[in-house]
Amino acid sequence: MRRIDTACVIDDDPIFVYGIKKVMKVTNFCDRILVFNDGQEALDNLKEIILINGQLPDVILLDLNMPILDGWQFLEEFIKIPCAKKIIIYIVSSSVDPEDVLRAKSYERVSDYIVKPISVKKMKEILQDFENTFKE
Repeated sequence: MRRIDTACVIDDDPIFVYGIKKVMKVTNFCDRILVFNDGQEALDNLKEIILINGQLPDVILLDLNMPILDGWQFLEEFIKIPCAKKIIIYIVSSSVDPEDVLRAKSYERVSDYIVKPISVKKMKEILQDFENTFKE
């Protein structure tokens, strides 16, 4: 299975971040992990990476409920940034509100809505989706 070069986790919950890093390690998910604690920090850093033509993430795991700039606000701003690379975005939230799921599906750049916690099985499915998306 193809491994992801860089994954990005945007989440303010240190316990979730710790757990997702462990799951990523167990599943051999990626070579590098970028972690941001809120949408604004992520937006600023990703804009900078784009500006210097650096290595952008292949996959973003985005929480919805965060301080400063929440997941929805991040998404609205991020999709406005011109970017040649296709980045797969997964909403990862503890919210089971059907309206959140529907709203997430309204974004073309959002691949799926995942309810926390993320299992090893789900991480393997994300890897499989990634591999299928970029098959030549």
